[in-house]
Amino acid sequence: MRKLGNGSLAYGVALAVAWSAGVALAADQPQWGQRDSRNMVSDETGLPDNFDPGTRNPKTGEIELSPGSNVRWVARLGNQSYGSPVVAGGRVLVGTNNEAPRDPNAQGDRGVLMCFDEHSGAFRWQLTAPKLEEIKWSDWYYIGLTSPPTVEGERAYLVSNRCEVLCLDLREKSRTVWRFDMPGELGVRPHNGSNCSILVRGDLLYVCTSNGVDWTHNQVANPKAPSVIVLDKQTGKLVARDQFGIGADIIHGQWSSLALGVVAGRPRLFFGAGNGYLYAFDALGSDMPPADGTPRLLKAVWQLNGHPLAQTQDHPALEHCHNTHSYEVTGSPVFYRNRVYVVFTQEAFHGLKDGWLGCLDATRSGDITRSGILWSYDKIAASISTVAIHDGLVYAAGFDGRLHCLDAETGRCYWVHEAGKPIWGSPLVADGKVYLGTGSQLFWVLAEGKELKVIRRIRMRDGVFTTPTAANGTLFVMTNKHLYAVGKRD
Repeated sequence: MRKLGNGSLAYGVALAVAWSAGVALAADQPQWGQRDSRNMVSDETGLPDNFDPGTRNPKTGEIELSPGSNVRWVARLGNQSYGSPVVAGGRVLVGTNNEAPRDPNAQGDRGVLMCFDEHSGAFRWQLTAPKLEEIKWSDWYYIGLTSPPTVEGERAYLVSNRCEVLCLDLREKSRTVWRFDMPGELGVRPHNGSNCSILVRGDLLYVCTSNGVDWTHNQVANPKAPSVIVLDKQTGKLVARDQFGIGADIIHGQWSSLALGVVAGRPRLFFGAGNGYLYAFDALGSDMPPADGTPRLLKAVWQLNGHPLAQTQDHPALEHCHNTHSYEVTGSPVFYRNRVYVVFTQEAFHGLKDGWLGCLDATRSGDITRSGILWSYDKIAASISTVAIHDGLVYAAGFDGRLHCLDAETGRCYWVHEAGKPIWGSPLVADGKVYLGTGSQLFWVLAEGKELKVIRRIRMRDGVFTTPTAANGTLFVMTNKHLYAVGKRD
């Protein structure tokens, strides 16, 4: 870790606005999903159920909106955009690539964090980072910046495409407070991309390192590197690292962000790993590591092997290997009422098709592979999405293009919607509606509830590979090339 002076980023101060009593809450969305739990649910109301995405100008490639589009503004991004919108302090921040460069001095393949004015859509500034060329397989071509930042007060925390944890000062333009280089400091070797929405609790940051396999896909590049680290948010100093024993068992990469919930009065973290396990561990207290700088070790309170055969009496917990039968966790776990909901999946990016959704008892301890599953659902198929849970219903998307609605208590399936494949993002539940985008250029607005009701099917101008965001009465929808702010114009 090293401290920096002026860097290349400005940011807005997080702002939450609560209307007077009896009026619906309107607020920023300063992190991906609900704080701590990762639940893909918003309390926003008055959100649109329809909009016109406009037409593409054949000469400029820009989107032209009609007067009745129900879109406040649209902004140009790169041509691959995976970093879902975050809204804080009058600014919208998104991760994209550099294939529509705005800076003549920053050309070529880069990761880009763009900032737009929340109300007008005007471009404010951008952070660009060169490719992580030192590790050839670690920063895939044109993937851009995939990690949504987390904003707290006057700072933002972000994992760059170079697998660095950045602390950004929001009060001054282009100032980076500190940078923690995970490949340089810890030997982390991400695969394809570095993706983590950082979880902030107190003075600590909980980060998935994205450590993964090498270019052969047959072995973990550095099995001694950690999968989870904890940093001091004030200084960037390493406070702790995991002791889960994942080592050489990672199947591909690790892109699941951590979730947190309070269990029996104790804050507990949940991590979906690249070896197909879900780990639970207690949050750290405020004490820092010893003076000699030795980081503390995170020990699992419980773990569950997500390979389907591991749950039967006939098959003991399996040793993972890199083959078509292995499982991993790609979406993030969600904590809800002393339960954890997560999908264990085969490798969706390589065309494997199987996965299952588990509802796990968060109060257990030890190896809960055979004792901690309250219910399971094996029709989800392979999935890289995170679930949304509201009013006793779970909404879960599969990479195969289907959205499932289940009973959160029992796992009963109420309906399955054919949305169109692939689904990279996650469903968002807000204002009595379920919003979901697909890579096949379809954006769906469904009615929340036990009966399937399609409110609107919208044909976008490009594929959608992110999760929609609701903030301050506006729905933010990203395609590969554009960011839409949807809602009635002022």
